[in-house]
Amino acid sequence: MNDPTQPSSPLRTLDHEIAGLQLLRQSLTGPLGSHLAEAVTLVLRKRGRIHVTGIGKSGHIARKIAATLTSTGTPAHFLHPTEASHGDLGILGLEDILLALSWSGDTPDLVPLTDFARASSIPILAITAHPRSLLALAATILLDLPPAPEACPDNLAPTTSTTMQLALGDAFALAILEARAHPPGQYPIAFRALHPGGRLGARLTPARTLMHLGDRLPLVSLGTPLSAAIVEMTGKGFGVTGVLSPSGSLLGIVTDGDLRRAFAKGNNPTNSPVEDVMTHHPWTIDPEALAPEILTHMTATRITNAFVLDQNQAPIGLIHIHDLLRLGL
Repeated sequence: MNDPTQPSSPLRTLDHEIAGLQLLRQSLTGPLGSHLAEAVTLVLRKRGRIHVTGIGKSGHIARKIAATLTSTGTPAHFLHPTEASHGDLGILGLEDILLALSWSGDTPDLVPLTDFARASSIPILAITAHPRSLLALAATILLDLPPAPEACPDNLAPTTSTTMQLALGDAFALAILEARAHPPGQYPIAFRALHPGGRLGARLTPARTLMHLGDRLPLVSLGTPLSAAIVEMTGKGFGVTGVLSPSGSLLGIVTDGDLRRAFAKGNNPTNSPVEDVMTHHPWTIDPEALAPEILTHMTATRITNAFVLDQNQAPIGLIHIHDLLRLGL
């Protein structure tokens, strides 16, 4: 037997699991892929939620699959088989779907759930490696996994099998997501609504939730003397002011750098109109632009402020680089 303290042991485990995933991938090009497509169509047709169930290690994978489904916009719930047999079966509704996991397919704990689902005409999706098992025979749609040996030396501890179950669950959840066909740019918005916390939530933060508004915006009109623009810049504290056209659209900006360059020429420019000093066509932001892409551009171009514009090119907000850094990006 290989020494488990040597690199060959963990590598052998990964080799077994990779082989299982390769078998799964190959199966998805055949009947399993067709069955998975049927399952996705069924989910899109139903208005309820998916109740994912399993016992033991399959139960742990079922919890993860339920969490992935929910976080990608498909309402799902982990239903413990034992609790289901003691009253929780009442949670299953006629518009729901039961997704059951069992490598062997003959887990006794699942029989009361599948019997109840069949009696109530609730569709059953079954993930199992044994197409003649009790679970497989009870299924409305069978997602049959290809047989594969466990990574355990004695082919006992669920390892390869749970990896394959989890991978198929991920493929199922993301296939549903893609089938829902979110309009371009809308999925990150919907995803953030489900993930407002932590680093992931920060990465999906749009400009409109970060920007400074209203009286906080440093703005002057075309023709304003530079001296007045300086007062606006210092009063609002961002080191920049926007320059507006008569219609209210943003024509340019005056920054600290613009001021330094103007005064470096030797003449006193304070009575000059802002348009003689301003930067024309500055970089601006759409309200739905995400925080990481804004920070990336600011860092690459060494700018510290950007105006957020509406569809009429009028400034509705301002983002400072510190607003982004506070998110921990």
